[in-house]
Amino acid sequence: MKNKYMVLALEEAQKAYKKNEVPVGAVIVKDDKIIAKSHNLKVKTNQIISHAEILAIMEATEKLNDWRLNECEMYVTLEPCPMCAGAIYQSRFKKIYIGAKSNINSNEKIIRDILANSEYNHQVEIEYLNNEKCSKIITDFFSNKR
Repeated sequence: MKNKYMVLALEEAQKAYKKNEVPVGAVIVKDDKIIAKSHNLKVKTNQIISHAEILAIMEATEKLNDWRLNECEMYVTLEPCPMCAGAIYQSRFKKIYIGAKSNINSNEKIIRDILANSEYNHQVEIEYLNNEKCSKIITDFFSNKR
């Protein structure tokens, strides 16, 4: 299952790439059904919060008519930034699957502190998939920018 949904998240990342956006894609699943998917649109919308994760969360909460996504899992191609990790935590996700680590050295620690801190009343399970294609699309994007 994990790979099927990550393939769809990668398709979303490819859409972002074609729009000259940082290629990140996110898919939200509940009961083995896709309820939302999105990709980065920060450049197009000129909105700093238009990250794939935030846009997918907004779509999912609208579809479910509930801000609580505690029965949902997210598949995201790149390790979330702290803003997105906060939104994932606040949405009460059950689990997040991450395709590739960010190249920011402290990001994994920050993500774990936000999502899986045992001192909080809710923890989000995190699984790193170390997907080669997720790493490659982001590396290619920034290599082509230079």
